[in-house]
Amino acid sequence: MEKRILKLVYTNGLRRNLRTMSSWRLGLGDGMSSLVREQAYVNGAWTEAASGKSFDVCNPLNSQVLCSVPDMDAADTQTAIDAAHSAFQTWRHTTAKHRSDALRRWFDLCVANHEDLSKLLTAEQGKPLAEARGEITYGNSYIEWFSEEARRIYGEVAQSPTPTKEMMFVRQPIGVVGMITPWNFPNAMITRKVAAALAAGCTCIVKPAEDTPLSALALAVLAEEAGIPKGVVNVITSSRANTAEVGKLLCESTKVAGISFTGSTQVGKILYRQGSTTIKRMGLELGGNAAFIVFESADLDLAVQGCMASKFRNAGQTCVSTNRVLVQESIHDQFVEKLEAAMKKLVLGDGFTDGVTQGPIVNQSQFDKVCGMVTEARDQGAELLMGGEPSPVGDLFYQPTILTKVNEDMRLFKEEIFGPVVSIKTFKTEGEALEIANSTRVGLASYFYSQNISQCFRVAKRLDTGMVGINEGALSAAEAAFGGIKESGLGREGSSHGLDEYTDIKYMCFGGL
Repeated sequence: MEKRILKLVYTNGLRRNLRTMSSWRLGLGDGMSSLVREQAYVNGAWTEAASGKSFDVCNPLNSQVLCSVPDMDAADTQTAIDAAHSAFQTWRHTTAKHRSDALRRWFDLCVANHEDLSKLLTAEQGKPLAEARGEITYGNSYIEWFSEEARRIYGEVAQSPTPTKEMMFVRQPIGVVGMITPWNFPNAMITRKVAAALAAGCTCIVKPAEDTPLSALALAVLAEEAGIPKGVVNVITSSRANTAEVGKLLCESTKVAGISFTGSTQVGKILYRQGSTTIKRMGLELGGNAAFIVFESADLDLAVQGCMASKFRNAGQTCVSTNRVLVQESIHDQFVEKLEAAMKKLVLGDGFTDGVTQGPIVNQSQFDKVCGMVTEARDQGAELLMGGEPSPVGDLFYQPTILTKVNEDMRLFKEEIFGPVVSIKTFKTEGEALEIANSTRVGLASYFYSQNISQCFRVAKRLDTGMVGINEGALSAAEAAFGGIKESGLGREGSSHGLDEYTDIKYMCFGGL
């Protein structure tokens, strides 16, 4: 099939997609046409699905079709697996310096294209441009970090129990890694996986979320330009209808050594079961239900600032988003008053408009879930303080909402909301707060605010989550070990520990010495 080229022209500050005749609110740079691809990237080539099928990518702001990408199935995925497996036979033997240099070139190109990557992200995902710019900076930081960590994959020499032996441990790449990434951070969730895998000497197949494939394809464009060899990075796109069979093949193929998945606990469990057939290395960053605890000694202005950062980033659509706000009874009214005042300053609208701080919910199913959770909670006795309804700004916009008097039996208290809804419950004692916070099967992130240093140490140790923000609402950084416990997943991403998911330890014993 002849390669399709997406042509864009300016029309009154807009660019018009000549193939679909739909307008993009982008205002992108002249190099944008080289970043927007409507084909998948397999074995160093831009390709269609073998079936010839495609699916539309839409702007959640207004549901306009941006473009179409290949709807790949298991047969296409097998082609990508074969390419990655073949490329691994060479890539695994490259030097750490070689891989470091390649990642650094990729990083430099991502920095050079920062603005266009940001605008593309806003167009397909909906988050405000300021947040998109922050995500691209964040995503780039993982490429930079692992370009440096590539040269720090060390081994060990152990002390032998006998004089005739020497014992050495070396770390080697595990092989091909299948990566299934979410729509909420369509750039950063890819870079923190791919950069670590490439640094370790692995090759990969990225399957981005069907809502946001364009950011993944743009990263592949820049990886190709950086000179990363064919087959080392592959990006396959598929609709929701084909996603299950693609994931199943990645999990069950004997040519795939590992799976890295960011998404719901429900899907993570399915992949975990499927991966067990071949004893895959599994990196699972799954759902959370973050408690945000405000103790009576807290600096309330700082606590509100932290709650806003944790709750309303990406319209509440993050796995570490505050989900349950627990406030000590004596300061409840003061905290709620300050939080309400801060939330009233949120501005909903088009992410490309200056001053907008909250974009749409990403799709209809997620929007319906948020609406349903709020309605259920109100029916069960929660008190609505503000919001609580869809916003007239657009079909997928939901008003910033505060619900008080929630209880532990409500669905929005037991499950991730993934929307701009704050649910508040009071507590009397530290012990009660910890009991409520830990009464969940997931354990990704939690937050608390206190000016009592003894309490800070006690509570941080006793919260059953993989990450704890202590007087801090923003946890993520390339240097941090990101991950959870319990049903929030396995493994860590970022930090030096992010390489552990992509390496095996080989023990070598030299005898006859």
